[in-house]
Amino acid sequence: MKKLGIAITTSAVLLLSAACGQANSANRTPEAPARVYFIREINPQNLVKIYEALGREAKGRVAVKLSTGEPGGSNFLQPALIGELVKKVDGTIVECNTAYGGGHASTADHLKAAADHGFTAIAPVDIMDAEGETALPVRGSKHLKEDFVGRNYLNYDFTVVLSHFKGHAMGGFGGAVKNISIGIASSAGKAWIHSAGKTKNANEMWGNLPAQDDFLESMAEAAKAVADHCGDRILYISVANNLSVDCDCDAHPEAPRMGDIGILASLDPVALDKACVDMVYASDDPGKVHLIERMESRHGIHTLEHGETIGLGSQQYELITLR
Repeated sequence: MKKLGIAITTSAVLLLSAACGQANSANRTPEAPARVYFIREINPQNLVKIYEALGREAKGRVAVKLSTGEPGGSNFLQPALIGELVKKVDGTIVECNTAYGGGHASTADHLKAAADHGFTAIAPVDIMDAEGETALPVRGSKHLKEDFVGRNYLNYDFTVVLSHFKGHAMGGFGGAVKNISIGIASSAGKAWIHSAGKTKNANEMWGNLPAQDDFLESMAEAAKAVADHCGDRILYISVANNLSVDCDCDAHPEAPRMGDIGILASLDPVALDKACVDMVYASDDPGKVHLIERMESRHGIHTLEHGETIGLGSQQYELITLR
């Protein structure tokens, strides 16, 4: 991988938890905070730049996990923005079918939505649970002993997690942790996470919804199964733009009420999501109150608290601004 000809300055060190020693040590010693890279201007070239800054090359058969958006919606990462990065890593765009209906509930509809939104024009698209699922073990869990992911996920050597950071109706916010938990889960696996391990039947899911914190903890546990499976063959990039309180999975999301923040990246998904959350709070945009209300009303930060407790990552991070 070529070296970056850019200046890197440390703009902040946030020491927010004493649990760093429990966290995944992929990009730090147990004593050091995770590195989160930040670049303010959102464009295709800067997506590549921040990927290179991570210093971990995507090799082999590369899965690029992102949301291709619900039919009728437009609040997702656009192919024109991500295409250069996806092509650089020679990636395949991967998703799994949903458990809640909509235009991503069947493989045929899902592929049509991906094509209609322009994703099949920049890379192959693989609906990973089209032919079934496989189970990944969850270590150190409270709710889930297994995480059920699309069977085709085992075909990939490396995962680039490309997330659109924004609000979420149930999780408060959606970022890297949600993208590798619910996002990589099979349709039945999504029901399993939403019900905190009570059912894999999507028709029964809504009648088995657990306490909110149990759901959030289950998301973190499913994410840990994926992170453990990948080891050092995964990296995380989040684009904080079009910051609606609603998810890309909503065909009619509420319009964004605050301005874009930028691109962030890390080898630690908890640190990355925490940095995105912190940047929302630190923004001088008055429209942030709507997204903050969504995050706080769903106790979204608890996903990261539990993720830190079980060793998914750390809420301690060093923020490094790329010039």
